[in-house]
Amino acid sequence: MNVKRSLTYSDAGVSIEAADHAKERIKALARATFNERVLTEIGSFGGMFDARFAEMRSPVLVASADGVGTKLKVAFLMDVHNTVGRDLVNHCVNDILAQGARPLFFLDYIATGRLAPERIAQVVEGLAQACAENGCALLGGETAEMPGFYADGEYDLAGFIVGIVERDEIIDGRQIEPDDVVLALPSAGLHTNGYSLARKIFFDIAGLKHDAYVEELGMTVGEALLRPHLSYLRALEGLLEERIIKGLAHITGGGLPGNVPRILPAGTSVRIERGSWPVPAIFDLMQRLGGVTDDEMFRTFNMGIGMIVISAPEMESRIRAHLEAHGQECFAIGRVVEGERAVIIE
Repeated sequence: MNVKRSLTYSDAGVSIEAADHAKERIKALARATFNERVLTEIGSFGGMFDARFAEMRSPVLVASADGVGTKLKVAFLMDVHNTVGRDLVNHCVNDILAQGARPLFFLDYIATGRLAPERIAQVVEGLAQACAENGCALLGGETAEMPGFYADGEYDLAGFIVGIVERDEIIDGRQIEPDDVVLALPSAGLHTNGYSLARKIFFDIAGLKHDAYVEELGMTVGEALLRPHLSYLRALEGLLEERIIKGLAHITGGGLPGNVPRILPAGTSVRIERGSWPVPAIFDLMQRLGGVTDDEMFRTFNMGIGMIVISAPEMESRIRAHLEAHGQECFAIGRVVEGERAVIIE
């Protein structure tokens, strides 16, 4: 009988050594985001966070989870991996911000077929930078090596965020009423939605390469598609305590028609005036190249709007002044009208 050598985990395609190297890099990046409430180091079985909020009257935790979608495919083509982590954190921050919450801590999940420590470190670098910018601790996460499950050189990325808000400062849209003003904070581009259609338009229909320079965009296709998902926390946080914002809608998948109704009370709709905000050139270009209808554009892409702010008309000037003082552009794009949770774009 032949005696075969003992199999190891590496024979199955998993490198424990590579995982250990990646973890050491990750620990240093995550540690830079820690504050006095973080009670554990990266590597513990669970991340611990001091939950004593004695300075708050009635704290409410707000949690959310999301991913980056097929924007990752563009990152793979460009071999740029330090931006998608920032996209993910900012997306999750905006999701809980829509209810008036500030982030406390963030967890990530990265899965790949073969662990490449430098690439994973670049992803976590983006996560850590965005966490620091948003005052959020990168408390922990999971890096999974799954041979045969992902294409070589590819990975998936997901994030989980927990934030906090005073119960009486929750923004839930209940006070929205007809004649309220609808303000828009511009996006930097597609943010993290609509990439399956965008990739089909640019790469399949138009036959462009990721490194093709497009005069209309002023950059390559890949650079335009990797433009960052912005966080609106720093621009809005000084207004949250004033309770003058009635509703916030993060414009993600589903665009304006799919996201604004989520904060509208019964009996109200929103009427939006086209041309009242600048639409980035990439959206016009995609519509022409792909022959995409207006309705499909608005329900797939954010069309240059990252966040919607709804307030009483008399508070518009106060909100505008605050945003401008923080370097945040703002456009009045419509009004709340009577209706049944619809978005009318005219």
